[in-house]
Amino acid sequence: MRYQSDGIFGGFGGSENIFRTYSENVTPKKPPPVESKLPCTLEELYSGSTRKMKISRTVVDANGRQVPETEILTIDVKPGWKKGTKITFPDKGNEQPNQLPADLVFVIDEKPHDVFKRDGNDIIMSHRVTLAEALGGTTINLTTLDGRNLSIPVIDIVSPGYELVIAREGMPIVREPGNRGDLKIKFDVKFPTRLTPEQRAGLKRALGG
Repeated sequence: MRYQSDGIFGGFGGSENIFRTYSENVTPKKPPPVESKLPCTLEELYSGSTRKMKISRTVVDANGRQVPETEILTIDVKPGWKKGTKITFPDKGNEQPNQLPADLVFVIDEKPHDVFKRDGNDIIMSHRVTLAEALGGTTINLTTLDGRNLSIPVIDIVSPGYELVIAREGMPIVREPGNRGDLKIKFDVKFPTRLTPEQRAGLKRALGG
């Protein structure tokens, strides 16, 4: 059995051309993004910061070989960023032959703070007072996340569930430049475990009991 030169593949210029054309038209696939956590202090998320991240990855050289590469990436953490905020560096993942490099994504994570807890754009803190302070008033001295010293007078009687709100002393609001959330102070009243007869009598006189 013989085939002429214009046999079954004749109209396509030869069988080898089909496979060459097919391989040339294949679009390299891009793998899913590679995510990495970026732990930040509450101070960094309040004031902003610049982070330098050293990454090590493999790249494909001109000869198609995978070789190691080290690079420093700069991340400008903006004031008010929240946990879960993503910063994407396109094509900074590992390279493999016949495949597009993945994107590298850093995801903001918030480190626990000794004093403050974040709630959206607000900052929450707890403060313990004695019964005398709860009834007679006190002053709270604290250092803000940007290093300022605040003296906050507590004039109202501190009852169970009382919350003192200091306006605009919370986190910066990203979409509202110049605006901030609130600082909310929750109180824990420490009651005495025992009172002398004189103290009991004094309380009754003071409270009208």
